[in-house]
Amino acid sequence: MKTIILFRVLITLILASIFGCTTPYAYQTNEFEDLLVVEATITNQLKYQTIKMSRTYTLEESTPKFEKGATVYVTDDLGNRYDFEEALGEYRSINQFQAGTGREYQLHIIASNGKSYVSNSEKLPHETQIDNVQANAVTKKGELGVEITVNSTDPTNSSKYYRYEYDEAYKVVVPKYYPQKAVVVNNKIELIDRTEDVRTCYQYQKSNELLITNTSKLSDDKVINFPIKFIDVKNSIIRTRYSILVKQYVQNLAAYTYFETMQEISNSGSILSQTQPGFNYGNLKAVDNPGEKVIGFFDVSSYSEKRLFFNFTDLFPRVPIPEFPFDCPVPIPDDMAYQYMFSSFSSPTAILLVQSGTRSYFPTEGPSFILYDIQCGDCTSFASNIKPSFWID
Repeated sequence: MKTIILFRVLITLILASIFGCTTPYAYQTNEFEDLLVVEATITNQLKYQTIKMSRTYTLEESTPKFEKGATVYVTDDLGNRYDFEEALGEYRSINQFQAGTGREYQLHIIASNGKSYVSNSEKLPHETQIDNVQANAVTKKGELGVEITVNSTDPTNSSKYYRYEYDEAYKVVVPKYYPQKAVVVNNKIELIDRTEDVRTCYQYQKSNELLITNTSKLSDDKVINFPIKFIDVKNSIIRTRYSILVKQYVQNLAAYTYFETMQEISNSGSILSQTQPGFNYGNLKAVDNPGEKVIGFFDVSSYSEKRLFFNFTDLFPRVPIPEFPFDCPVPIPDDMAYQYMFSSFSSPTAILLVQSGTRSYFPTEGPSFILYDIQCGDCTSFASNIKPSFWID
């Protein structure tokens, strides 16, 4: 019996490969195993540690099923117990704690159906810091862009196995900002001063890639210019100012091998191919039924992070900046085909558009004005105008 879901990252790739086909294929799940899926990494950061748990789901279903009502805790070899509780779709430690050097940790789960699961004991690997994160203008496969790379060195030659994640943040400046806002008063459009900044906002996104590397075959334990992300020069996320937080996890060999297998499976091509991957066993097992399959790995990793900022013009001073991600065309004078140009503040059509809350006012020469799509003049319609605490201009 084949396991349909291996990991939430993997199923995203599988669904994309299926539904991206030109001819739709009505795939149906004929065999299905209801298995527990665990995503658990604790680190040497003093923080509220988190663990994600769900159940496998069929391709006919759209989202994973969060495992509710479980009892989750971590123990160490000194007899300490760290309890977790449900919080916003995951399990979060009730108190902050950190994995300590030389300590061994074990994950315990009692699922809502009463079944018990336990991990192998895992030890915190050697702590290694990121040396630097770099951004360089490069050409890859004929495409100009910026490549983000990371460098790390362990002079003790003890780390060897690395996994990376990243968080992106970028500034958005709308091209059709106007300091006044159009409102309808007594069936007529009037302008009032804006009371909040809607010109500059910030957007965020987390990585969903499996990025791993190792130095086990090298004489020195050095990660040199490992590629984290390539961003095409036309991508709007680097249009103004961009930031990336690179996160490094030093793993043990067992954890690295598990994630390496996950990466190989996700890159193996079509799931409809004749060669199907086998089950990828992690370090979790069912206490009551040793033959029951459990998906996931309890990872204890040492952690390091480093943040990088750059402006588009820092890397591409002579390249046109990427286009704004929404269509905000420059109107041609007297072009009546441009549907949002009006010559009267009493235009019924303009009034209806202003009342809809989907348009943003912008003046033109003379007595006319334009009602652009709101994203062109109000960034809060799709992003946050709260400046992140880490942001440096």
